[in-house]
Amino acid sequence: MKLFKNKKVVIMGLGLLGGGVAAAKFFCKQGAKVLVTDLKTRKELKDSVKKLNHVRFVLGKHRKEDFIDADLIIRNPGVPRESKYLRIAKDNNIPVKTDIDIFFDLCPSTIIGITGTKGKSTVATLIYLFLKKKYSKTFLAGNIGVSPLALLNKIDKKSKVILELSSFELEDLKKSPSIAVITALFPDHLDRYKNFREYVNAKKSIFKYQNKNDILVLNKDDETKKLCSEAKSKVRFFTPLEVTDTKKKHKAHGPLTRFKDSNAAAAVLVAELFKISEKDIKKVLSNFKGVPHRQEFVVEKKGIKYFNDTTATNPNAVIFAIETFRKRFPKSKIVLIAGGEDKKLNYRSLARNIKHDVDYVVLLPGTGSNKLKKDLSRFYPVKSMKQAVKKASYLAQKGDIVLLSPGAASFTPLEVRRTKKKHKAHKPLTGFNLFENEFDRGNQFVKAVKKL
Repeated sequence: MKLFKNKKVVIMGLGLLGGGVAAAKFFCKQGAKVLVTDLKTRKELKDSVKKLNHVRFVLGKHRKEDFIDADLIIRNPGVPRESKYLRIAKDNNIPVKTDIDIFFDLCPSTIIGITGTKGKSTVATLIYLFLKKKYSKTFLAGNIGVSPLALLNKIDKKSKVILELSSFELEDLKKSPSIAVITALFPDHLDRYKNFREYVNAKKSIFKYQNKNDILVLNKDDETKKLCSEAKSKVRFFTPLEVTDTKKKHKAHGPLTRFKDSNAAAAVLVAELFKISEKDIKKVLSNFKGVPHRQEFVVEKKGIKYFNDTTATNPNAVIFAIETFRKRFPKSKIVLIAGGEDKKLNYRSLARNIKHDVDYVVLLPGTGSNKLKKDLSRFYPVKSMKQAVKKASYLAQKGDIVLLSPGAASFTPLEVRRTKKKHKAHKPLTGFNLFENEFDRGNQFVKAVKKL
């Protein structure tokens, strides 16, 4: 049955990561009349545009009339809820949803949702790998880069769907997964939320609508444990597991071969809920090489190891990365590549951590970098990723670590850029247009490293 046949559906925000494309394809197959609108131009979105047929496009702008003459608006999670065009839609009683909303409405299977400021991609991937051992119809989607709408024709009541969910995707959600996992929470996206409390409130949708038979999984070593008092569901706590560092090959880095891992602990707890065997759990953990762009080992050149942690987009995530690598490689010097655009976050704690545990810091341009500079006595400014990698490799020696862990956004949102350009045309913005997104930043790092 085609629920959206002949409905006028507006996809607001096509984007570059596939979510908007998947949503447009889904509604086209449903027989809807689909219009895609985005502030980016056709040239900027060419890779996404060429994947779509039978849709109309309004690109480089939004039009008021498109948000009045519609039956449904699908908001890309990256679009701010305060957008004047969304207000126009709501004033005209046009429903506004996300692809996650639609999926929750139509999904017949068990959903395991994972959120948190850090670790959610790793936890979601591990849970997927664990459950895949027992359930053949197990799927991974959400903020990890796959729209769940692309799964609807593949799943049934016996399927298991693991969704990584960002605060943006959870903001207006009115349903919760039957199993919800919160990894850890600390300030992030304060350029979007008024304060940390509002950010946490957005995350709460992951368990807010659970019932007494559902399960909420919380970190006993994090402030998230306080959320248990608000849960209607059963609460389970995880504490960090001790995991063998199977990537360690060189004795020069000291005797430490095990480290605490909260991500593994959260995923293992969920695996145990589904009665995954201890043998399969150990096998998955021993073979797991991590998730791309998240403390990802890239290559070793001239005895120097390069790691890509581009998804560390806030100061606390960088502090976590520095602490992790300091424990894993206690005798190595760390050369950190950091910086980018600010999300109204505090960088003082990161600066103190850098002074204590980082030997050299190379700073990419951006407003976040400008904040960090104020509390650093020594740093090396660069203008591009290519320059950053070249400088870092010059500073590092055999046995050292070069770590890309920015602690900032990769670009300023288009709406903000245009406002700044309008009022400060004489002051060119630096940094915002170096990368398309955090993944492009990571890919540029990998490319530059491999060309050394």
